[in-house]
Amino acid sequence: MTGEKRRAVFLDRDGTINWNEVREGKPFAPTRLEDFRWLPGAPEAIAQFKAEGLLVIVVTNQPDLTTGKNSPAVIEAMNRRLTDELGVDDIFVCPHTDVQGCDCRKPKPGLLLQAAKKWNIDLGRSVMVGDRWRDVDAGKGAGCATVFIDHGYSGEPAPDRPDLTVKTLAEAVDFIRRSLMD
Repeated sequence: MTGEKRRAVFLDRDGTINWNEVREGKPFAPTRLEDFRWLPGAPEAIAQFKAEGLLVIVVTNQPDLTTGKNSPAVIEAMNRRLTDELGVDDIFVCPHTDVQGCDCRKPKPGLLLQAAKKWNIDLGRSVMVGDRWRDVDAGKGAGCATVFIDHGYSGEPAPDRPDLTVKTLAEAVDFIRRSLMD
């Protein structure tokens, strides 16, 4: 692909854009469409990224597809809401579990690399945002700046030196603007 490389905001899905169910301090992705609700400020943050001309790409691990805890139809319906209601440009899904050893499951950067190839993205001028150490590691592995949304999950390893730690996606908007617009 020719032309100027584009800048992107890569977003994890569950816990970054929409609510996770938290049980005993651990996050669980929604498995029903009626439980798929936006986090406060997330739609507005995405609208601001889009207004700045940034690509918004969702990169999400969805092992519940492999384990049978969720169906492809429900995941597809959730993804349609992301594109139809929030204007997300694209969604890359890894359906695998850790034991399958794929290249697309975060913390590996495979989903970001796939998106970069498809959309001609300059990874060094892009940002990865997520609520798990896996998101930060994937972003770093791809060469992106990283933002960690800290929900205080228990039993979760801390990410290794994200560029910014916040409580919500909305809190990261100014940092992302500065990082990508300079």
